[in-house]
This record gives sequence, structure tokens and C-alpha cells, in this order.
Amino acid sequence: MPELPEVETIKRELSAKLLGRRFSDVEIFDEKPLRGISPREFRRRLMGQRIEDISRSGKYLLFQLSSDETMIIHLRMTGALLLDPKEREKFTRIIFRFDGGTTLVFTDVRRFGAVYLVRNKADIVGRLGVEPLSEEFTPEVLAGLLAGRRAPIKAVLLDQTVIAGIGNMYADEALFSTGIHPLTPAGKLNSTQIRALHGAIRKILVRAIGSGGASVSTYRRPGGEIGTAHFDFKVAHCGGKKCPRCRAEIQRVRVRNRSSYYCPQCQELDRDVT
Repeated sequence: MPELPEVETIKRELSAKLLGRRFSDVEIFDEKPLRGISPREFRRRLMGQRIEDISRSGKYLLFQLSSDETMIIHLRMTGALLLDPKEREKFTRIIFRFDGGTTLVFTDVRRFGAVYLVRNKADIVGRLGVEPLSEEFTPEVLAGLLAGRRAPIKAVLLDQTVIAGIGNMYADEALFSTGIHPLTPAGKLNSTQIRALHGAIRKILVRAIGSGGASVSTYRRPGGEIGTAHFDFKVAHCGGKKCPRCRAEIQRVRVRNRSSYYCPQCQELDRDVT
């Protein structure tokens, strides 16, 4: 699933091409991604509208339109947005055409992605938690978010109502960086661990954005290129490989039905806090 770095990369690259463009046509080949609106109404309300701004909230892309409505796209597991692809994409769901001839293609292999067109964006993204790259996300704020929580720290990091945008890959990397076992109860982290985790989250996300995100599955950048952030992964998707620090074998554990990768030596679980 595209996480914050992947969605931020898409936002930046689409902004360079689509800001100020007007929708000239919308072709809908699969209406499943459309949420709460018919294909006919979706197309009618988009036609002729200009894209005033493109922003990101968590893992959501927000297209602010001249009509004061917002088109919101959540790529979920396998969604992608491609600019002017040279060949017809097999899993094309929607094609957006713009003045000047630019084309944006929404593809989605597993059809889990969602597209909204709303007047109040808070209806969709209003419950998201703090943005981890914002000024509001401080070590003190993170400490407050974790205080008293019995859930595993990995599960809390994935809770989008707590922190918006962190997913499986970057949570694993941040926990490895700080030597925290993914099953450690969130409320049991001490101030030193919290400060280290805060710094690791920001550093890892910024570095991944600089690499254009991670292409470990179906993720592609709008131009069709892959991201390279996964080349820096130490544990995420590295089950069975050797830990780059201690050479122990990277293990996988299930945390709230999500796979988590960690080093059993560098991230030893403290039984006294579980």
C-alpha cells in the first residue's frame, strides 16, 4: 500500500503537471472506486473544473477544484496514478483528460482504491491524526498520544486516527532504528525511546520521499518510474535476511493481523513491560 512517502511523491509530481489544468473529459471504466456518487454525476461535476491545488492528508490525495469541491483519492493497496502512459494500462479504472492534452490514468489491480468528490473534505479526512512531518508533531505530542495505551506500539503507529500516513514499511523501519520491539505496549515506552522514535519517524519518512517512495509491490510514480526507498530498508520486507547490525536473521511476527519485520537481537522484547 502506498504510504506517506509514496503519496507525497505522487502529490509533488502531479502538482508540477496538473495545477491550473481543467478537466476536458472523464472516462469511467469501473464505477467501483467511486464512493457516494454515480459515474454520471461524478463526470458532470468535474467537467470544466480547474485544479487549484493538490495536497496530501495522510495517505489521501486531495485535488481542490475551482468549484470549491474536492476530489479525494485513496490508492489503498494497488492503486496508481499515471501521467500520459505510452500504452493502455490493463487495470485502468478511470481516465481523466485535461486541456492541453494531458491525461491522468487511475489504475488499480485489486480494486480497493476509492475516489470521492465532496464539498467538505473533513467528511473524508477529518478523523485523521497528526501529520508526522508537521510542526505539530513533537516528541511531547507523541508522548501524549502513546500515554496509557496498552496496544502494541506497531499497531498504534498504524492507527491513522493517531498519526496519519505511517504504514507497515516505515513503522518497521522506525522501530528497528530505535531498537523497539513491535509488540512493546505503546504506553510503556520511556521518554528516551519516545524521543528517539519521533526522530526516526521523521528522518525515515523524509529520506523515503527523497528517494521517490518504495516500489516493493505495484507502486509506480506518475511518470511510470519506480521509487528506490526500499533499497535502504533494513528490516521491512526482509524476512529471512541478515540484520545489517548484528547479522541475526530478520523475523516476522503478526501484530493485529499485520506482518511486522524485526531483528530479535536488536529489538529484544522486554518481558517486564508486556
